[in-house]
Amino acid sequence: MRINRFERSSSGISHDKKEVQQFITELKNADAVIVGAGAGLSTAAGFVYTGPRFQEYFRDFIEKYHFQDMYSGGFYPFKTLEEHWVYWSRYIYINRFMEAPKPVYNQLFDLIKEKDYFVITTNVDHCFQKAGVEKERLFYTQGDFGLWQCSKPCHAQTYENEETIYRMVKEQKEMRVPSELVPYCPRCHAPMSMNLRADHTFVEDEGWHKACQRYEDYLTQHQKARVLLLELGCGMNTPGIIKIPFWKLTRKYENFRYVCINKGEAWAPEEIWTRSLCINRDIADVLQEISFQAGGTEELK
Repeated sequence: MRINRFERSSSGISHDKKEVQQFITELKNADAVIVGAGAGLSTAAGFVYTGPRFQEYFRDFIEKYHFQDMYSGGFYPFKTLEEHWVYWSRYIYINRFMEAPKPVYNQLFDLIKEKDYFVITTNVDHCFQKAGVEKERLFYTQGDFGLWQCSKPCHAQTYENEETIYRMVKEQKEMRVPSELVPYCPRCHAPMSMNLRADHTFVEDEGWHKACQRYEDYLTQHQKARVLLLELGCGMNTPGIIKIPFWKLTRKYENFRYVCINKGEAWAPEEIWTRSLCINRDIADVLQEISFQAGGTEELK
């Protein structure tokens, strides 16, 4: 499979202002839309892990441990669980319970909400749900910042953490949370961990399996429909979850169309050039322009 990046416009990749109108046309003509979203979409929404945002909330950790970014700090082996949860409670609070700085997810939802849609995402920040995406139309493959699980894990169940996270953020002092707030498994009493796919201990709970089945059913039910596969912000870190499956679906079904919006990482295989549109621009800028040109959702029904 030869990969074509955005250098060749003859492949269905557009470089000029017509690309937004092309996308609007594809969206309007689609019977169904499957959104595949990666980290780049949340970055476009302002959930960045470096710079002023990182410095504002983690200045003490930067000074003590010389962390360079929020993400890498999450892997640090803190000596106590009290300090571990100081870091992670802030991490979760600002990336799960705070609103995104930019309305990217809301703009995206406005474009698809009147369509027959489904969303598959590797993002764990709950932004789709906050924008209005129905739970039954969403498959979050890599977990959720708002969930805990047993670190062993001794059982396949997850637990909501919002109330405790808020208390941790409010009550932490001198880079420690109160010991009584440290979460432990209610069954085996091992420390709890985040429900994030980082290694083999990730818990795929009942909700995860139901969402997975709904996605598979959706694909089966729409094989003969004109389906727009809209990939947003997916890099090559985990291409086997969204990017490569989208390519394969586009190649398999002639009625499927593939659109990728991702600055610096917009490309498609040669085999699906004629049914692909790759937009090498910032997602936030493109969605803003699409919203303006579309004039609301009425034109997209």
